[in-house]
Amino acid sequence: MVGVTLRLTAWSDEADATARFGGCCSADTAGDARAVARTLGIPHYVLDAEDEFRRAVIAPFINAYSSGTTPVPCLACNRELKFGSLLGRARAWDAVAVATGHYARITRDAVTGRCLLWKGRDARKDQSDFLWSLDQSQLAGARFPVGDLTKVEVRAHAARLGLATADKPESQDICFVPDGNYRAFLRREGAAAFTPGAIVDTAGTVRGRHEGVANYTVGQRRGLGLAGRRPVYVVDIDAARNVVTVGEARDLEQTRLVAAHVNFIACDPPLTALAVHAKIRHRHEAAPATVRMLEDGSAEVLFETPQRAVTPGQSVVFYRGDLVVGGGVIAR
Repeated sequence: MVGVTLRLTAWSDEADATARFGGCCSADTAGDARAVARTLGIPHYVLDAEDEFRRAVIAPFINAYSSGTTPVPCLACNRELKFGSLLGRARAWDAVAVATGHYARITRDAVTGRCLLWKGRDARKDQSDFLWSLDQSQLAGARFPVGDLTKVEVRAHAARLGLATADKPESQDICFVPDGNYRAFLRREGAAAFTPGAIVDTAGTVRGRHEGVANYTVGQRRGLGLAGRRPVYVVDIDAARNVVTVGEARDLEQTRLVAAHVNFIACDPPLTALAVHAKIRHRHEAAPATVRMLEDGSAEVLFETPQRAVTPGQSVVFYRGDLVVGGGVIAR
């Protein structure tokens, strides 16, 4: 067993690193990991992943907002870093797997030999929707030892082992965006998505001005600066035209989406329509739907009932019960 911390940003200026990227990317956090490894009696290494993290995670994150979509950076981090380059390095060290603290479970089908991905037992902490893009080789090299535990049980085990992090607060923010202020992060990074433009309604009538498409996401109600007796919401973002479209709540209801970068885990891409429960964001309750592959390799998802605020750039994940069938990135 070898403990590894990925250094995602320079630690030469600790205060600056923490302010820019949050506490989870700081030297203090690596120190916590080192203390845990020391208690467990295992080696601990810090691996420099700064350049790769910027290329594989931060650059696509900035580009997505600049193109009017709302990304899920954890997908790229899991696929490209944790179960990409880190897994490759682990195999070079003759390690059989990379273990992480994701609340998810993996089994292997005894008949087909296929690795299967399942929700974590703790429904409130389930992170299976951040792992749907992993392929069979990556799943075979992944271990999720807390997937069968609740968060309370994990903390109890950590306390029993005398780990310094047993009561450490957890963060729900994107790791490199402290306090969840992604707009400030994008401005600091020089994202080309803050050019003012028009806010129009669904009829095309100009209702106001926006300060850049990166400030908005589908379903947003606050911060629009528009007067009116009825609440309005962002229903579309057209980065090419630099236009944000607003509408009423009913305009957010959709029964169809198209997903790109589709990956199936539990089966091969279906030749006919497949009945699933589809989840369109992390806190969304999966809803009955059918998935049908299209000729270009994307997938059409049709819901039985309208879903609110289907957002390009977010994941759509297909489930059957707790089993992750697959998923994709919402394209439109």
